[in-house]
Amino acid sequence: MSNHSELALIEWIRQRAQSAPNLQVGIGDDCAVWQPTGAPLLFTTDVLMEDVDFRVDETTPQLIGRKAMAVNLSDIAAMAGRPLAALVGVALPKSRGFDFARDLHEGLQSLADEFHVAIIGGDTNTWDGPLVISVTLIGEATERGPVRRSGAKPGDWLFVTGPLGGSILGHHLAFTPRIREALELHRLVDLHAMIDLSDGLAADLYHLLDESHVGATLLNDAIPISDDARRMNDERSPIDHALSDGEDFELLFTVSPDDGQRLLSLSDAGMPTHIGTIEAQPGCRIQQSNGEVEQLQRGGWEHQF
Repeated sequence: MSNHSELALIEWIRQRAQSAPNLQVGIGDDCAVWQPTGAPLLFTTDVLMEDVDFRVDETTPQLIGRKAMAVNLSDIAAMAGRPLAALVGVALPKSRGFDFARDLHEGLQSLADEFHVAIIGGDTNTWDGPLVISVTLIGEATERGPVRRSGAKPGDWLFVTGPLGGSILGHHLAFTPRIREALELHRLVDLHAMIDLSDGLAADLYHLLDESHVGATLLNDAIPISDDARRMNDERSPIDHALSDGEDFELLFTVSPDDGQRLLSLSDAGMPTHIGTIEAQPGCRIQQSNGEVEQLQRGGWEHQF
């Protein structure tokens, strides 16, 4: 891609960028200038890499761009926040060309538009290596404040917002971040702790338990299993996929039993599934249908060095 093409791409992105509330300077200067509203700000960033988070030859640039925005939106959802603005950094393979870069941004912009996120700046480079894309997302907490991982209490009920497992069959690229669900839950009940399921239930639950200094027991038969997990053609069971696959991007959260009952009374309206209980005893256990209780091993995805 020539220097002219890079400038043309930036101008093309600029023309499509939305404005954020109180944004004074957007794309086109050395920095964006934005005056926050006064609510606590939320910051998150994710770096997606070719052949780790996606395979270019097995998907479209639009879906890659969409995922790069979606994983960050999921982090804002995990704190029950409102997304506001994004910065995007891309290292583009020279061999892919201008059309690929434009389609990549179309995917980013489509999800940004859906959730009223302004892309206010970033950086675009080309090289001879693989595609790397980094999005930094800025959000704000609601008047009820951000929901952290560290607030779970013994006796809380544990919920998940949707089915789990088998994300490799396409869900990891096309999921809808649970921004709307998180804001509605935050309005309805007192959310004690919450996390998005990026690494897998058996990994992310432990992150929440560690931060809250509590334990939990899951109900094996209550864990919602996706159709994709049941379609996986390998040696593993559907429940194993639901526990360990990762990149479900559903929300796992805890509430008091009273608020849990309230959510169950709204189940016809698409409210989430009760899958277990928070306990004072450290560690995590899983109760089988016959009543037998086993230790749940930490699982899921973890980057290795």
